[in-house]
Amino acid sequence: MYNKITIAIYYMFIFKLPNSRYLKVSNKIRVWYLKNILKIIDSCEECIFEERVYISTGKDKISIGHHTHINEGVFIQAAKIGNFVLIAPNVSILSNAHVHERFDIPIMLQGMTSNEPVTIEDDVWIGRNVIIMPGCIIGTGSIVGAGAIVTKNIPPFSIAVGVPAEVIKNRK
Repeated sequence: MYNKITIAIYYMFIFKLPNSRYLKVSNKIRVWYLKNILKIIDSCEECIFEERVYISTGKDKISIGHHTHINEGVFIQAAKIGNFVLIAPNVSILSNAHVHERFDIPIMLQGMTSNEPVTIEDDVWIGRNVIIMPGCIIGTGSIVGAGAIVTKNIPPFSIAVGVPAEVIKNRK
């Protein structure tokens, strides 16, 4: 019961707190609540959570490195996010998907895949409206362009764009 109430408080009030360029109180409240009350994120020193960030309340903690900026409307399931990461608005970071191998059973009745956390290494920039599929690793120093769908690992220092995301350039 306690957990359901604390989750409800997050989504009814804390989740919606407006941001201010001058007062960082909303962000401090959000981060404190997620770390200390819901206990679903760890670390997250000097990170910024904009308003309306959806966080999975499953059994897995979400690890977020220091100086990471998560913009509004981001949806995060199980993930390990490094330091100095920029995540633009409306990004989805998924850790499970629907099973769909059988044709004799409706997809919605086949269940979900096992939990495959996403790893976003240090110094990564994820563009607006990107979808990162379960189990993907985005390497250090990479950039993922707006609207991309990441279905496989992105090597370090790469620029990836498109659907599905393909590496178009190496930053080194």
